[in-house]
Amino acid sequence: MTRTAESTRTGSVVDRVIGALVARVENGEFSAGERLPPEADLAAELDVSRLSLREAVRTLAGAGVLEVRRGDGTFVSDLRPDRLVRASGTFLDLVGEHGVAELFECRRVLEPGATALAATRIDEAALEDLQDRLEHMRGLDDPERLVAEDLDFHAAIATASGNATLASLTAAVAGRTARVRIWRAIVEHDVLSWTHDQHVAILRALRARDSLAAWTAASTHVVEVEEWVRAHLTTAGGRP
Repeated sequence: MTRTAESTRTGSVVDRVIGALVARVENGEFSAGERLPPEADLAAELDVSRLSLREAVRTLAGAGVLEVRRGDGTFVSDLRPDRLVRASGTFLDLVGEHGVAELFECRRVLEPGATALAATRIDEAALEDLQDRLEHMRGLDDPERLVAEDLDFHAAIATASGNATLASLTAAVAGRTARVRIWRAIVEHDVLSWTHDQHVAILRALRARDSLAAWTAASTHVVEVEEWVRAHLTTAGGRP
């Protein structure tokens, strides 16, 4: 058997094992929090090698479906939507040029909605925390640190929405890798005050508990940053 054929066969076996395990979770045979049978027993039951089973388990653990506890076994995760979405975010950060454009579209849908919802639920402590974050960001000019603070600022707003799944979805499409390049360009073009003013507008709407104003401010922020990125990065032959 050639190396290519062997690889294809192994891949198909792993896919079959993944499908079988997911089916058992879906039909309740393996419930949330339950430990899977020992590796040898499960491999024999599925009529596959232990190597193929391990690969399938590794894939499902990366997707947040299974949880491998060293020395204790493999368990079905709690299957909370936010956990599963959070796991997928790790892979979304590796998307290419077309994928980044799609992530911007996702941000246009998710971030304004999360911000509008937060306006109806945010408390004073969270508002003060956001104010502190803005003041801290205003004194930064290092792109890496700005990315971290920017992500934390928007994540804090999404958390204030009170919907863990929505917060995880928002974080998943945040695009940390792309934002490093974006913030570097923002610093180089000396438009930090522009982005700061947009963040201030979002916070002002949140303080007013005005969901429509919050939605509008967040939408304006995402759309204008995207347009600025397209004008200043993609025309130079690069990608966001």
